[in-house]
Amino acid sequence: MPSTPTRNLVLGGTGLIGSHLLYTLAQKGPVTATAQSSKKHKNVQALFTFYNPEQGNLWYRNIQWIDLDLLDFDGISEAIGQATHVYHCAALVSFHRIDFYRCIEFNRKGTENVVNACLSYPQVQLCYVSSTAALGRNPGGLIDERCSWKATDKNSGYSVAKFGAEKEVWRGIEEGLSAVIINPCTVIGPGIWESGSMELFYAARKGMLFYPNGGNATVDVRDVVACMMYLMEQGIRAQKFLCTGTNQDFRTLFTKICQRLGKPVPRFYAPYWLALSLSYLVETWSLLRGKRRGMTIESTRAAYAVRTYNSRKLKTLVPFEFCSLEDSIDHAIQGRILP
Repeated sequence: MPSTPTRNLVLGGTGLIGSHLLYTLAQKGPVTATAQSSKKHKNVQALFTFYNPEQGNLWYRNIQWIDLDLLDFDGISEAIGQATHVYHCAALVSFHRIDFYRCIEFNRKGTENVVNACLSYPQVQLCYVSSTAALGRNPGGLIDERCSWKATDKNSGYSVAKFGAEKEVWRGIEEGLSAVIINPCTVIGPGIWESGSMELFYAARKGMLFYPNGGNATVDVRDVVACMMYLMEQGIRAQKFLCTGTNQDFRTLFTKICQRLGKPVPRFYAPYWLALSLSYLVETWSLLRGKRRGMTIESTRAAYAVRTYNSRKLKTLVPFEFCSLEDSIDHAIQGRILP
């Protein structure tokens, strides 16, 4: 019997990962993508022309956009019914206290809708983009896929939501769904600096004097996309893979970003008690003004936590080397897109 032609659907096509995934898929032919509104379509087109000024606009026309919300089950089900490969990149990323339950509803309920819709169509393979926020901690050691998430009063709404969303995917797998989970860390690459993980670059654009004493891992968006596509092409299912590039402390990360921007590098340690007190004030003031920008209590706690990751499981599987931190930073700076 002839094989079924691949029909790709990208849920959350305007985000950092989703837009880069679209750039790769659209070069091969038609691809369908969802977004909550058409306002950010132009950012994806700008990314295409950054990568290839000559062919970018031609490839961009291979995208069929569907503007809908993950909470719209009928719309999601209709879109998934036309696909064979579904890449679930859509997520609400917020570390503001006021978004705690909204984050859980969108990420968990939205993923529940995606899983239920996929279960209705036997031909569908799902790749779910989770996060290191859905993994447990390993004090004094490396964090990997075996570290179980635990509920604490310090967990962010985003962490709770991503863990809950993963549970929905595992439930789907138990019911027969062909699915794989990938857990990226802080993703960096060309795109908008004013939102998501790229706010690191927005914070460093004028230089930095102070630094926290925490640490985390970063990964190039190109590596995340390449891994997602490899896992789907190989038909790997019922597994999860931690996807990280390099581990470093935040002082090192911000120093490298500031150096490449030609801005002052961080020189002074900011005590945790001072940063946390300031974050209470900044977050409260931002919310009073109806904004979602700047320091938050949750982001400050994360900035003072030291977390190191081990992606050996994935890196021994994929047939390519990950980008260096320096290359990722340079690439992200070259490809900044203004909103």
